[in-house]
Amino acid sequence: MAKRRPSGDGMVRLKKENQWEGRIVVGHKQNGDSIFRYAYGKTQKEMMQKLNALKLQYQDADLNEDSNITLSKWLDKWINELMPQAVRPTTLKGFELICRCYIKPYLGDKKIAFITTNDVQKMYAKLKKEGRINNHPVHGHKLADNMIIKIHSTLHLAMETAIEKNLIAKNPTEGTTVPKKKKKDLKVLNDSELDKLMHALNDDKEWGDFFYLELTTGLRRGEICGLKWENFDEEQNKLYIRINIYRDDGELKEGKPKTDEGERCIILPKATADMLKRRKRISKWIFPNLKIPELPIAPEAAYRKAKLILKSLNLPNISFHDLRHTFATHAIASGVDAKTLSTILGHTNPSFTLDTYTHVTTDMQQKASNIIETFMEDILGKEMKPWQDEKTDKEQ
Repeated sequence: MAKRRPSGDGMVRLKKENQWEGRIVVGHKQNGDSIFRYAYGKTQKEMMQKLNALKLQYQDADLNEDSNITLSKWLDKWINELMPQAVRPTTLKGFELICRCYIKPYLGDKKIAFITTNDVQKMYAKLKKEGRINNHPVHGHKLADNMIIKIHSTLHLAMETAIEKNLIAKNPTEGTTVPKKKKKDLKVLNDSELDKLMHALNDDKEWGDFFYLELTTGLRRGEICGLKWENFDEEQNKLYIRINIYRDDGELKEGKPKTDEGERCIILPKATADMLKRRKRISKWIFPNLKIPELPIAPEAAYRKAKLILKSLNLPNISFHDLRHTFATHAIASGVDAKTLSTILGHTNPSFTLDTYTHVTTDMQQKASNIIETFMEDILGKEMKPWQDEKTDKEQ
């Protein structure tokens, strides 16, 4: 077995006239042989500059011989062996689609260890210009910014895993420029629209309870579909979120909620708990399929029904997920703090909740400002506003 040389160990030589060569150890094969990276230059000074850059790039690295595999082979291993236990099946399918249709055609044949930030940036630029597979009547073959962001996120995660597996020393997606994610305006029902919907739900014997629970808890669609009676503690008015129902290859399947925080317990409003207590238990599911009680309601059926109800009431054409936004918006506007709301919604952290509902918190800040101004007037009197007097003096 070859003697193991420490990573970073190097050698410099004059290979031939006007060609200097330098090399450093960046890892080891299973048999102990060293894995090298090389730098060349016409002069020793030129070569040493490149060699020092290599030393900086591979500092503390100890790559293994799999670092010579192509990106395509690594992505296949990443998707088929490493990710199935880490993400939901639907997320895994998204990874596979992005890798197959966008990343592999551009960088798949290149060895993973030699992919540079410049290579990745060029791929993003080309995808942006001509990455759309089917010609769009307006955009042609230009790829949307949101898709570039998804491609970047997928490749970044795959390369981070490659670092953990000692295949690369640095993530080549770091330092690239990608489009900024555009924040969509949330579509929510206002007070009068929500009141109209809630009244209509009272008369809907089949779906009324389902949507009432959504509007008073903000659960995700698959989470409501996955509720079982064993998840409801009627003594404590608590609901345990444990299952997410999704469709895969035409079949309904049970999975975990979207995030680790998705598995949670929420305390129900009394009216909501009382509604569940009144429901007939004809299945293990709280909301069974209307025709086949042994199965849960399908998420897509709930989506379609929401659209039909909203249309019949001449309410805005929002999605089912916007009902979740409606609950959250009214909750935070009513004074529910972000930490509590993030727990109810199953968000990863309160900052995500605050960022999502910035429009509401801004309105709340304005209300707070008005309250402060009112009680300051009560204390000082309307005729004494020193902060306004100071501003007037400066303007004069």
